[in-house]
Amino acid sequence: MKQTFALMLLCLVICSCGSKKRAVAQRPAEEQKVKNRTVTGGIESKENVTKPVPSKSYANATEAYVDTYKDIAIREMELYRIPASITLAQGILESGSGRGRLSIEANNHFGIKCHDWTGKKIYHDDDRSQECFRKYKDAKYSFRDHSLFLSERKRYAFLFDLDPYDYRAWAKGLRAAGYATDRKYPQKLISLIERYELYKYDREAYGYEPKSTVDVSKGDIKHTVIKGDTLYSISKKYNTTVESLRQMNGLEDNIISIGQILVIQL
Repeated sequence: MKQTFALMLLCLVICSCGSKKRAVAQRPAEEQKVKNRTVTGGIESKENVTKPVPSKSYANATEAYVDTYKDIAIREMELYRIPASITLAQGILESGSGRGRLSIEANNHFGIKCHDWTGKKIYHDDDRSQECFRKYKDAKYSFRDHSLFLSERKRYAFLFDLDPYDYRAWAKGLRAAGYATDRKYPQKLISLIERYELYKYDREAYGYEPKSTVDVSKGDIKHTVIKGDTLYSISKKYNTTVESLRQMNGLEDNIISIGQILVIQL
């Protein structure tokens, strides 16, 4: 009887030790399995995330400005022979690289005042309090007005006898013609042109393939407005339409002025 009791007790001890050993052996394995799943899941989730395609980055606002408006400046040089480098440098300087109030709220990049302007207006403190400036629906019209401003005024006429690639002479000529009263204006323009290599756009101009409907290489001509001209009479003369003339020349209305140059697509 005693032997039987001792044998049963021994069996219980052995079974008890075995069950504890198995429990201890399994717990780390389960924990490691769970740990592995968590880590693996984390890696997989990172690998499956679709990263957004980064937008084009610029070192500063001026580089962004140049990239945005260089094609317009090149186009204006193509049509009006004003160096693209000069146009861009003036735009940068006058608009604060597109961050000034006039450029943001009025798309006016060159500080062009109202004068005989019949379009929308904006009032802004300049030489005097609350002066009237032109307001455009698109910045390209501001660039066009800049071209017209220089090409239609006699005091700037000598500039168009200069080499269109000589941005230094143009910068000094603008100051001499009274475009700006700042004595350092030429140096500021030249500094911007050389710092941002704007002169390279001058070289692109005459080899530039226009992206709009106006293509001077295919026979487009320029018409200088004379007394008595209207968009309607000009459209009839060249067998085109008033709307076509407006679109090609960036006009917001039918108003034209004597001496204004219009591009006509034949």
